[in-house]
Amino acid sequence: MKARQKRIALIAGGLASLAVAAALALNALDSNIALYVTPSEVAAGKSPQGKAFRIGGLVKEGSIKRDNMTVHFVITDTAKDIPVTYTGILPDLFRDGKGAVVQGKLGDKGVFAATEVLAKHDENYMPPEAKHAIDQAQKKP
Repeated sequence: MKARQKRIALIAGGLASLAVAAALALNALDSNIALYVTPSEVAAGKSPQGKAFRIGGLVKEGSIKRDNMTVHFVITDTAKDIPVTYTGILPDLFRDGKGAVVQGKLGDKGVFAATEVLAKHDENYMPPEAKHAIDQAQKKP
């Protein structure tokens, strides 16, 4: 092999290795990304099917029901309600009427199976997407 052919082979091997590394990184990112969806979008069928995503809004007043370690509650953007089940320990700030973001998958019967529940950390905080969704839902007739 000539020196020129060795350099071309080395460059081609490097590019192939770089392409494989990029493909693996993009695959890992795709499987770990959780999109944010509002309760109105979930009710309209615009949520990802078979993939984890996040729903944000308010915990509906009087909707929290506890069954040992499983908690059933409803997330709302004041226009649409999504029933949620979560098994685990809830954050201390999780309460009726307060903002929350839940991550998980939508089940066959329209019940969202949450794997993670995040509650707002103070009286002034709400995720921007959740605030926007609530504002949009209140503007609709």
